[in-house]
Amino acid sequence: MSEMQPGGSMPLEPTDATVTTTTTTTAGPKGHPMVVPFVIAAVAAVLLGTTWINAAGSTPKAATVVAASGATTTIAVSTDGSVTATTEHDHGTPAVVAPVEYDPSKPVNLSGVAGVTPAEQKRAEALVTLTLKDLPHFADTKTAIAEGYKSIGDQFTGVEHYINWNYLTDGRILDPTHPESLVYDSSIPTKRTLVSAMFMLEKGQSFKDVPDIGGPLTQWHIHDNLCFSNDPQQPRVLGITSSDGSCRAPLIKFTPVPMIHVWIVKNKCGPFAALEGVGAGQTEDGSERACDHVHGGS
Repeated sequence: MSEMQPGGSMPLEPTDATVTTTTTTTAGPKGHPMVVPFVIAAVAAVLLGTTWINAAGSTPKAATVVAASGATTTIAVSTDGSVTATTEHDHGTPAVVAPVEYDPSKPVNLSGVAGVTPAEQKRAEALVTLTLKDLPHFADTKTAIAEGYKSIGDQFTGVEHYINWNYLTDGRILDPTHPESLVYDSSIPTKRTLVSAMFMLEKGQSFKDVPDIGGPLTQWHIHDNLCFSNDPQQPRVLGITSSDGSCRAPLIKFTPVPMIHVWIVKNKCGPFAALEGVGAGQTEDGSERACDHVHGGS
């Protein structure tokens, strides 16, 4: 899917209204339908306003919003539950970390960051809150495996990613009940501890398709240097690319898609921090990695 197509929505002032958080449908690339996860509806809940009339003549109850990162997102939620969103991007703003230490045992507080609007803060906090609520369902890797997740074999890095490859084409994004990837602490060989969701966009998408959730609070990244086994059932990381960016046969390189972590354990760089070291990945050209000064100082 590329940019979500306009549906006649209009930006409204935020209010404190609420909306049912259910999976809904909107227009995807070239007019094809796509599923917008309930988190988008939840995010829209803090931004509901007045009435909007769509092309079909139904009367929605909601619409949204504006983003200070330079990206503007308008989300309209109708009374039948459908969502239409339009996003315009400007990725020139460097990523930032909230000054309040991220501690999942406490209420999520991403305030105090210059350049982040109240709407962006609420959307980012909503995504973290929902992830903290729903992700522990996958605490046991047996549950993850039973629901279609497969390890990519990167436990040697200190974390192990389990990916449900079907979720990269299911039309859902940012859905804590259907995260594309689960991240487990593998520092103890005989134990796996769930530490993060890794939400991924659909196959074929790029940074230009990244939805604005929290403005500069939320930094997406890609992994453009990994070589996988040529196994359609369970690809595994077996190396990194050569100097020319290619993988030596029979290993293969996937076209990377943007992804973002949401941590459910303490992280000095905030709930959306990327990994460090070999697993860090790459941010968009021209952007500054969040928390680089912290990485270099500890």
